[in-house]
Amino acid sequence: QVLLVESGGGLVQAGGSLRLSCAASGRTVSSRAMGWFRQAPGTERDFVASISWSGDSTTYTDSVKGRFVISRDNAKNTVYLQMNSLKPEDTAVYYCACATRYMGPKERKSAYDYWGQGTQVTVSS
Repeated sequence: QVLLVESGGGLVQAGGSLRLSCAASGRTVSSRAMGWFRQAPGTERDFVASISWSGDSTTYTDSVKGRFVISRDNAKNTVYLQMNSLKPEDTAVYYCACATRYMGPKERKSAYDYWGQGTQVTVSS
């Protein structure tokens, strides 16, 4: 069993930055792929970024490339999402997820077995 707890969300003006954290407890996630997804009201939960177990391989959805950076600290069992140059369209609930069957980054939701409760990010114009 893996428990994921996100933090770091909030309200920020367009152009600002936020750093989300995802702390994992229970079964270790240090050897597994991790990802971030987001869901705006009335939409599906969409892929944002993913990172391999070692942190040396990452993938991003096109709309955040160059603005968001995913990273991890396996000693702390924590994954981060640094979000820069935020836009109003980035407003959503952001979810952390763990893909226990995979070591490399994954973009599809079905690859992930455990999910956090989400943290709200609101970007004002």
